[in-house]
Amino acid sequence: MKYFAKEVLKEKELMFKKMYNIIAGIFKPTEEGATPRHYRLLKRNIIIIMIGVTIMPLALMAIFNFYQYRASLKSEMFNPMNSLTNKTKHSFELFLEERFSTVRFIASAYTYEELLNKKNMSKIFRVLKKEIGGFVDLGLINSEGILVSYAGPYSLLGKDYSQQSSFQEVLVKGKYISDVFMGHRKFPHIIISVQHLVADGKSCVLRATIDTDMFDKFIASMGLDHQSDAFLVNSKGILQTGSKYYGKVLEPCRLKIHPGGKVSYVIESVDQTGKDILVAFAGFSNADYKLVLVKPRAVVLKSWYTLKTEILVVFFGSVLLISMAIFKITNRMIKRIKRADARRAVAFRELQHNQKLSSIGRLAAGVAHEINNPLAIINEKAGLMNDLILYSEDFGQKEKFTGLIQSILKSIDRCRTITHRLLGFARKVDMLIEPINVNHVINDVLSFLEREALLKKLDVRAMLSDKIGKIDSDRGQLQQVFLNLLTNAFAAVEDGGVINISTRPAEDGGVIIDLEDNGCGMSKEVVKHIFDPFFTTKKGSGTGLGLSITYGIIHKMGGDIKVRSQKGRGTVFTIMLPEKSEISEEKQDEGIEDTTD
Repeated sequence: MKYFAKEVLKEKELMFKKMYNIIAGIFKPTEEGATPRHYRLLKRNIIIIMIGVTIMPLALMAIFNFYQYRASLKSEMFNPMNSLTNKTKHSFELFLEERFSTVRFIASAYTYEELLNKKNMSKIFRVLKKEIGGFVDLGLINSEGILVSYAGPYSLLGKDYSQQSSFQEVLVKGKYISDVFMGHRKFPHIIISVQHLVADGKSCVLRATIDTDMFDKFIASMGLDHQSDAFLVNSKGILQTGSKYYGKVLEPCRLKIHPGGKVSYVIESVDQTGKDILVAFAGFSNADYKLVLVKPRAVVLKSWYTLKTEILVVFFGSVLLISMAIFKITNRMIKRIKRADARRAVAFRELQHNQKLSSIGRLAAGVAHEINNPLAIINEKAGLMNDLILYSEDFGQKEKFTGLIQSILKSIDRCRTITHRLLGFARKVDMLIEPINVNHVINDVLSFLEREALLKKLDVRAMLSDKIGKIDSDRGQLQQVFLNLLTNAFAAVEDGGVINISTRPAEDGGVIIDLEDNGCGMSKEVVKHIFDPFFTTKKGSGTGLGLSITYGIIHKMGGDIKVRSQKGRGTVFTIMLPEKSEISEEKQDEGIEDTTD
């Protein structure tokens, strides 16, 4: 007996170590896990990481697309400005080239003497005005710089041009197109001069005056909006045509003109009012002019600003939604971690408590074994004393001592029953499938809980049917199932409550057990999770393992357990056990101890 008890105690100790290692491996607590600071740091780190892996790529993509599309859009906007400026410049150049070619043709087609003739000069001038247009007057300057022939509305014959730079330039270069100027004509005009060679080798100059009305028409044909501006300017920055915002004709331009030669280009700049503008420049190839097109930046990039606003709205909207989702998910995760840590702490405390109970159980089992030996000796000695007294004829107080000895024997039987119960609930033996009467198992458990029922003044009613047959099952496992359920029922009812436990035969030869109490009951939501591991309604005292273990044991036996409950009206557990249990040593979860929910 002693050897067997030691083996049982050793097996139970190994079982508890195994359970502890499993739970500790799954729910290993951290040193800072129980402090609020740990959860704050954990929440902060999770938020930072999630923002880093979600918002940062979104931000980089938005920035990349922002600059890429901006550059592409600028190119798309700059090209039309450049194209419009070039087209208008070509119109100007064509106009000047046409007038210049006409004057050059006249100089080549007519001799000096023919041009000197006033009638011929007037006839030529009339044809020019009628067929070509734009000519104000036409004159012939001799080699000394004197205007010797003239056709036009002014009295310019005999005027000396020898000191003018334009006269000297024509003699050297053979042609000349002047800047716009007023002169004594009092309106803007330009001069086109070409060299004419005389038969005696001397040079004269054919000079034509062109008005600049066509310049304004060319600029008007560009179809600019009211915020845009276009004008001609020479290399000195003097306006050759009027400007809406930067000065009148022949005034210095108030906009800084960038040197750029004859090429066309577009730049971003700021005007004298501080307004951001885009400026397109196109230099003339046949004159010292530059066409300037000015558009406000806001007008040109209006679609870009609209798109930028939409991008920013989408980006910040996405960031807001992602941030809200991150905070919500993180809060939920932290709450779950807190609950898991709380359950872990309860599991550790309960495990420690179970270890203490295990130690007490081992101690009780050892005490029970040790008590059984002296009880056996006392029983034998008392029996011997009874025999001696009965067979002794001269013993005077035989009846009195016989009664006392019977009292001793009854007390010994009572102690033996108590120690057998302790051993039955404290020991863990190998799985033993045997024919069992469920009523007997229930009575054993009820007798074990009898004193607790008396203390709480509970009315425990056992309505056990004598029509049920024996089933093949494990007594220890069934004891644990009924002990868990009855302990939960005791906790659910108030003092003076009623608990009914009944048995009835099942149609397939098994047994149906109903355990009903009139306690506090459970809500539908609680009933859904009642068999989940670590789910408990006993805050701070329960482990949430009792009913989970009970559920596992019954299903391993091939049975089923159902629960009906109503808040404030009580709970009914219905257990169905088969006639032939399916439990086996391989399926059995060794080491399950008495753990109430």
